[in-house]
Amino acid sequence: MQNEAVPPRERLRSPQTRPTPASLVRARISERTRPPLPRVERPLVVAHRGSSFDVAEHTLAAYKAAIERGADALECDVRLTSDGHLVCVHDRTVNRTSDGRGAVSAMDLKRLESLDFASWKSDAYLAGVAPDEDNDGRVLTFERLLGLVRDAPRPVRLLVETKHPTRYAGLVEIEVVKALQRFGWAGKLADPEEERQRPRPFDQARAKDAPVTVMSFAPLALRRIRLLAPELPTVLLTEWLLPGRRDGSLPVGVPISGPGLHILRANPGYVDRAHERGSFVYVWTVDEPEDIDYVLRLGVDAIISNRPEMVLSRLAEVR
Repeated sequence: MQNEAVPPRERLRSPQTRPTPASLVRARISERTRPPLPRVERPLVVAHRGSSFDVAEHTLAAYKAAIERGADALECDVRLTSDGHLVCVHDRTVNRTSDGRGAVSAMDLKRLESLDFASWKSDAYLAGVAPDEDNDGRVLTFERLLGLVRDAPRPVRLLVETKHPTRYAGLVEIEVVKALQRFGWAGKLADPEEERQRPRPFDQARAKDAPVTVMSFAPLALRRIRLLAPELPTVLLTEWLLPGRRDGSLPVGVPISGPGLHILRANPGYVDRAHERGSFVYVWTVDEPEDIDYVLRLGVDAIISNRPEMVLSRLAEVR
């Protein structure tokens, strides 16, 4: 697809550029007529699987490093073990990121905890830390990650991706909501049947500052979240921009679009189209300086990166 010209704009638009009346934000209006968003002063910087460029992904060490380095938010992928525990693992199997082999869904938590999820990376962060003294390089449970976020020395947001397809289907979203409820982050729960009969647009005012956001490539997974916990903001991740979504539209109740960087390279006008429909845009995965500058010019609302400190450094230069 031929690239469109990137429209010139300020480095970062001020929040006052395109004001949105609060009464309109609160109104029960259709997805197609939501008011344009004000531009944020700077995008949210999200640590993809922690500071995973130089620390083993999805380990507690990677998330501790991301917090220490100033990330605004942490991103994690969750899967269910055979005995019903949520763990932070991206792949269907542990083959790539541990010294074991097999599907996450076929292993119980005890088996997963016996594996080494850090040594493959040979990261300096864990150098000198004996396995019997610290388990920062072992499998990370979702519960423990939530505890890290809760106990962080400053407010840190969390973006949770539920992985599909999986043998446990909708049970993943149910367990995510249960865990968030225990920490007080699920918001007001809903009667799923009532939500089915009366679908509502999401209140955009909540999406900007919510402590937890749920993401998925599967629209059905996001619908499950909306039926269970309608106050949780959701992100529809996209690897390919379908013709029906090129106008910036999203499914009912989904306030945030999550395109891959390659999508924005091929469709630079997409961010403006999404903003015109009242949606936020969280782009993944942005690790190179020229890509950081590119998405800043487009005006994205969040940058998901394996190198959050690099993004923060660049933002400090352009502000």
